[in-house]
Amino acid sequence: MNRTVETILRTTPRRRGPAPLIAALLIGLIAGPNALGQQAEPLEDTPPVSKTDVLEWVDQLDARKASDRSAAEKALIEAGADALPYLPESRPEFSIEASERLSRVKAALMTLKAKTQSKAIRIRLGDVTTLGEALEVISRESEIEFEHSADESLPIQSSSAPLSFWHAVDLVLDQTNLDINHYGGDRETLQLVPRQETRQSRVDSAAYSGVYRIEPTAVSARRVFNQPGQSGLNLSMEITWQPGLTPIGLTIPVAQLSGKLDDGQSLKPQTTENTIDIAANSELAFSEFYLPLELPTESPTRIESLRGTIQSLLPGKRHTFELPLTEVGSNQNVDAMTVTLERVQRNGALYEIRFSVELKDADRALESHRQWIFQNPVYVRDAEGNRVENLGYELYRQTESGVDMGYLFEIDKLEGAKLIYESPTSVVRNEVDFVLQDIVLP
Repeated sequence: MNRTVETILRTTPRRRGPAPLIAALLIGLIAGPNALGQQAEPLEDTPPVSKTDVLEWVDQLDARKASDRSAAEKALIEAGADALPYLPESRPEFSIEASERLSRVKAALMTLKAKTQSKAIRIRLGDVTTLGEALEVISRESEIEFEHSADESLPIQSSSAPLSFWHAVDLVLDQTNLDINHYGGDRETLQLVPRQETRQSRVDSAAYSGVYRIEPTAVSARRVFNQPGQSGLNLSMEITWQPGLTPIGLTIPVAQLSGKLDDGQSLKPQTTENTIDIAANSELAFSEFYLPLELPTESPTRIESLRGTIQSLLPGKRHTFELPLTEVGSNQNVDAMTVTLERVQRNGALYEIRFSVELKDADRALESHRQWIFQNPVYVRDAEGNRVENLGYELYRQTESGVDMGYLFEIDKLEGAKLIYESPTSVVRNEVDFVLQDIVLP
């Protein structure tokens, strides 16, 4: 047996059941040292990781042989996000190299966890036969409720294929003559309304990509004779995202837009802007924007295809941070976010509560798209359990990784009261392509 392979088999803790993890380690070692440094995703058939496994692998990060140290790092990453709760904050006795390996493992697993939490759900309608049964399946898989007055016994033809949230909803709505009122309902509820008779099929007119549904809603063309550069073709669009995953910094790069017309011409974007920035509000699961395109030189009747890319940061799982108002300096850390109570002081007849929000590896989440931080619910729960809303806030500090904010509250007493801050605890970069087809021109 190869000496290096023999070392791995000897130093890797044994686990119950099959040993796909060991096989993965051997493959990674054969592929070379670069493969061992990759952030691999967990294997689906790997049994749940145990605390004993994780701590033994952590010890091996400071082993005498480099091959053993690399194998332990690889094993921890392959164990997946389930290993995170068992990883120590640090090991004072660790060498610099071992500490760096532990940091890399944490970063890889945090990224994996954030991607998992931000992943598009897949819905299988199975053998449902009615509107009521279909909405029940979608609600169970997505935790989104539906408000409507339609007959739940309306028949539908199901699909056995796994569908994205919006594709599954559209399939059901098309068959029951229903549509969405985005201004009804709330974060956890969608309002269904009767559709207009001439409304196009939701499935046929939309493109589905990742957590997004994108649909053209109107086309307008203008030809300016004395200033031809102002001529153009504007395509009004509606973009919706999976409820609960409000994107941060949603943009469409103009340079990546391209299209084909039915007369063979290429459809090109106007070059007035580098990106199309789209506002996203956590209270609504949709937004509207338009694509600025060059006016065709001939007279085509439709756009055969239009391609583009959606770039954004997607939030991870939401968490409710609770900080007692009498414990200034206390903090809570969940995933990549840390919330710290900085100060509680009188401000006239009110109390000003200052706290900081730090986001590790914030990327663009706090660079130019900080508004999502301020849209998160902030309130106080008093000693009797009553919710006290804030009366306004002020931003005191902002850095690449965090902000300090002060909120005003009318509170009778601090004892037993807590500051409540609800927020996603991680963000992950997301980029998906979309293709729209057969858009009729005016």
